[in-house]
Amino acid sequence: MIAKIREFTGGMNFANAMKITLAAVIPVILLNGVGYFEYGFTIAVGALLTYPSDIPSNKTHKIRGVSIAALIVAGSNLLVNVLHPFPYLLYPVFTFLIFFLAMISVYGQRANMVSFSGLLALSLAFAHIHKGTDMLVNAGLMLAGGLFYLLISIAYDLIWPHRYVQQQIAECIRLTAKYMKLRGDLWDVGADRTKIIEKQLHLQVELNTIHENLREILIRYRSQSGASNENRKMLLVFVSCVEILELGLSTAFNHNELHQKFSNFPKALPTYQQLAYHLAATLKRISKSISNNKQYQQKQRQTLNDALEALEQVIASYRTEFGETAASEGVLMLSNMLHYAEKQIEKIRVIERAFSTKNDVRELTVKDRELEKLITPVYYPFNTFKENLSFSSLIFRHSLRITATILLGLIVGNLLPLQNPYWILLTIIVIMRPGYGLTKERSYNRIVGTVLGGVIAFAALHFIHNHAVIGTIAVVSMLLGFAFTQINYKVGATFVTMYVVFIYALLMPENTKVAEFRILDTAIGGALAFIANYLLWPSWEFLSLPAYIRKSVNANANYLREIKTYYAAKGDTTPAYRVARKNAFVETGNLMASFQRMSQEPKSKQKQIQLLYKIVELNHTLLSASASIGTYIQTHHTTKSSEAFNVVMNTVIRNLDNAIKVLNHEVAPSSVNTESRDHELDLRFTELKNLRAKELRALANDDDEFYLRMQESQLVIEQLVWLINLSESIVKAILKLEEKH
Repeated sequence: MIAKIREFTGGMNFANAMKITLAAVIPVILLNGVGYFEYGFTIAVGALLTYPSDIPSNKTHKIRGVSIAALIVAGSNLLVNVLHPFPYLLYPVFTFLIFFLAMISVYGQRANMVSFSGLLALSLAFAHIHKGTDMLVNAGLMLAGGLFYLLISIAYDLIWPHRYVQQQIAECIRLTAKYMKLRGDLWDVGADRTKIIEKQLHLQVELNTIHENLREILIRYRSQSGASNENRKMLLVFVSCVEILELGLSTAFNHNELHQKFSNFPKALPTYQQLAYHLAATLKRISKSISNNKQYQQKQRQTLNDALEALEQVIASYRTEFGETAASEGVLMLSNMLHYAEKQIEKIRVIERAFSTKNDVRELTVKDRELEKLITPVYYPFNTFKENLSFSSLIFRHSLRITATILLGLIVGNLLPLQNPYWILLTIIVIMRPGYGLTKERSYNRIVGTVLGGVIAFAALHFIHNHAVIGTIAVVSMLLGFAFTQINYKVGATFVTMYVVFIYALLMPENTKVAEFRILDTAIGGALAFIANYLLWPSWEFLSLPAYIRKSVNANANYLREIKTYYAAKGDTTPAYRVARKNAFVETGNLMASFQRMSQEPKSKQKQIQLLYKIVELNHTLLSASASIGTYIQTHHTTKSSEAFNVVMNTVIRNLDNAIKVLNHEVAPSSVNTESRDHELDLRFTELKNLRAKELRALANDDDEFYLRMQESQLVIEQLVWLINLSESIVKAILKLEEKH
């Protein structure tokens, strides 16, 4: 329990909650002491509304984004106050601003959070209308609150300049360890491999987000500000994590076939499984040491070496027991598995060195100057906004939906005898998301959290009457509410409600119905958001999934093209190769995220869900097979790629291109040949191994070298056969999907 509390309080969610709590509490305490409580409270509100825009990025983008959010928050509040006496102007302008702020989400995550801050400010402006110079003072104080939060955030970065990156690296390593553990679980004889692969796909979505955050901070910061020793170290660790993940993805085998192959030598596969578990456990220990801000101690170094030696001994025993000739194929399989494990251990050793010593790591620096090609360019062309002004855009439909729902909430709030009708608007903005599933989930969690928080707070107020104690509990509730919002929304909503009730108990102790009204407003807002997502221009995921499938298939095809080029050219991996690999990982994760959203929608909208999941799984497996070849080429001195290799790769790429053409409706499904294995291809597969053996025998200088060459041949041929099968399966699944549409 102590370890979990330490991990929680050392995490970035708690750190972010601490920043906003300080930014909100300090002005209230200081100004209340000199008789200006209301001013302090308004500054706190400005900080609270600006806070969401502070997302992971380099310092320049942070300052720019938070400053713009603070200006929008203050400007929105001022505009509503200025126009309030003129309803015929107020409501058209209010409607336009809601739609416009929702639409700027097309520019990415930071714009989305700036939009969120602006929408909250517009809704909260109706809480208290000011007149005359009070309008300017109020808006100025809110702007001061936003800038004060920015100051707190920058100060945190100066005091703990690398803490955020360390936490992200720790989470990246932890999720990578979890992924490795799942790879080990696949080796159980009775493993539910479908379920395990589904868990891996969910992890891929999480890893994609963290990888993008780290690229943004480490690579963009490196290109703009030069590379400090700490930045070099973190970038090196990040690159090692990506390579470990690729190696883990590469160790994708036909487990049933391997269990049959080694059924008469049962200790082979469990030995490899234990090695995989030790790799995952080592990564997990590194992650924990980073999270706890402690120098890593390499106490378990021998464990990995012992596990590696155990696998080497198993391979030697297998060769001895069955003889050189009979065991040759099995030995090649196990040797490939051993090689991947050795490479993963090498990468883990690099990470261990980075965190177990405080010495300069310049000798380990990532030297590629073209790393910035891996990050997403930051620019905001007006064409992007204009192109999304159509019903084909999910953001456009969501913007219309949230605008209509907020207006409806405003009408309902004014018609019903509610204490704070603006809570309905705030609930709609906080809950409503483009997807039905997430809106439904957040509606439920917020209502449950609000009820639970109200009950707990009023129960506490029945026994506690000391204002200092109530104020302290309010601050703690606020801190925990923000800390848990990203971890567990229901718990976060519970603490936020407690905070609100305690604040009202201090400000208006005679008002005992605040929780009742908050629960009622939350229920109304949640119901409106939920119904609107179902009825108003809904964005059902089955409509957008084909686009995600097309992007994923196309990214895999481009990755295979780069692998083919790299196999011929050899040498170091090129920026084009790494960009193609990154895009393949990202698009596969995006496809899975879309499928996840679909699985949360009503059953009637989950059209062809089994077939779609099959396509998701096939794309992930294709990526795994592609990474297997790509990784092998990087980690071995491979021979010159043969014509047979090029023929097979071209066939796989052609299959994927045909699948894309079908999805784009460029060709009729009936014109696509699903049996791509012509006579030449069959000949390649049946004779390639013998021809390759003769070729390699001529190239090899001794038996050991010949053995290594055959190891390459065996793995590459296996993966080529698998790639053909997978690409054909993808084409067939997409043809079936199009037929049912």
